[in-house]
Amino acid sequence: MPGKGRQVVKPIRDKKVIQRVKEAMMADENYKFLALFVLGISTGLRIGDLLALRWEDLVVGSKMKTRLVVTEHKTGKRQEIPLTKNVLQALRRYREECKEEGYVFASYLGKPMSYQYVHRVLNHYIRERAGFQEAVGAHTLRKTFGYQAYCAGWDLYRIQECLNHSHPAVTRRYIDLSQDDKDQVYASLNL
Repeated sequence: MPGKGRQVVKPIRDKKVIQRVKEAMMADENYKFLALFVLGISTGLRIGDLLALRWEDLVVGSKMKTRLVVTEHKTGKRQEIPLTKNVLQALRRYREECKEEGYVFASYLGKPMSYQYVHRVLNHYIRERAGFQEAVGAHTLRKTFGYQAYCAGWDLYRIQECLNHSHPAVTRRYIDLSQDDKDQVYASLNL
């Protein structure tokens, strides 16, 4: 249940919107947020876990790791996640401009970016630049992962495991199937 005054954010359902977000970030050469966005929608990690990442979690010497191993802050559970070609490409592009060590998604002070700042920037790109009309927040990335995984044919229980949810009902809420999604189920059966 969301807190008082908080909106429930939605997943990005349309892959064209995802592409428009990436293109806007590329056009602005905002490789930090491109890397955060692609990593978030590709791994389903919570924003706190993404912001806590350090370069040593992703890089060995001068080579990018192909697997991310993280202990989730909220659950204390260990996750081992293969990094896809798109994620590695976004991280490498960002790493070229960011030569510092420490936090991957650091503020100018060297600490992790704030949730408020991430929320503001994501709203700019997802809503204003890509034209997404639903409520957006940092959790939109995690929900997008769940929704897109479900649409790709993965069953609820596997997605639940990836998201480290305690119950399938939590995952079902994340996926947030729209009426259009439900209509497609009925129409596809055509019995």
